[in-house]
Amino acid sequence: MTLFERPKAEIAPGAVHLPGRLDLAGRRRLVEAYAQWTAGPVPAHAAVLPGGHPMSVRMVCLGWHWSPYRYTRTADDVNGARVLDFPDWLGDLGRRVLADAYDEDAAAAYRPDTALVNWYHPSARMGMHQDKDEVTDAPVVSLSIGASCVFRFGNPGTRGKPYTDVTLASGDAVVFGRESRFAYHGVPRILPGTADPDAGLPAGRINITLRSTGLTDNGGHAD
Repeated sequence: MTLFERPKAEIAPGAVHLPGRLDLAGRRRLVEAYAQWTAGPVPAHAAVLPGGHPMSVRMVCLGWHWSPYRYTRTADDVNGARVLDFPDWLGDLGRRVLADAYDEDAAAAYRPDTALVNWYHPSARMGMHQDKDEVTDAPVVSLSIGASCVFRFGNPGTRGKPYTDVTLASGDAVVFGRESRFAYHGVPRILPGTADPDAGLPAGRINITLRSTGLTDNGGHAD
């Protein structure tokens, strides 16, 4: 499937859906990379929210480890190991996607330093939330591989309406920044019978979100 079979669409101001942005080779590369990332040193795990409820997705992080609601270099809530470095090639991919969504100037300025990689089994979901633990307002680049899902994209003020439901298929990308950088969003369901075995994923869904934390190892903010 190519980008042009389903057109690029603005979900909300600053939020852009790029259908079919990843070709088969790109999807396979990410599935293979996911297998390497989850091999350690920090395994895929279910983050536990402050109320004691574990998330239904399983996560592995690159560059910085996210736990509710902070970033650290080591996975202190899992096994204490330092997370894998954020790969340069993944940042390059994020910039190419951002150029397609916005423009070349925005892409040139984009310096993601972390990726949150979530595995959704067929019954997993993600409640409405904001990505707001970063100290910059740089855009989020989201990549989907595997089973299709309903992606619910809302507004910055409330978890409720107004929101828009978009079907994300394998290879789709979403960029949200600018006016929609802190919009609530979530995944209410995975669609059955939509896996991508050609990419090496016969069941479930991988979602990769690239972010710029704005953090430095000494606890300060990056310039």
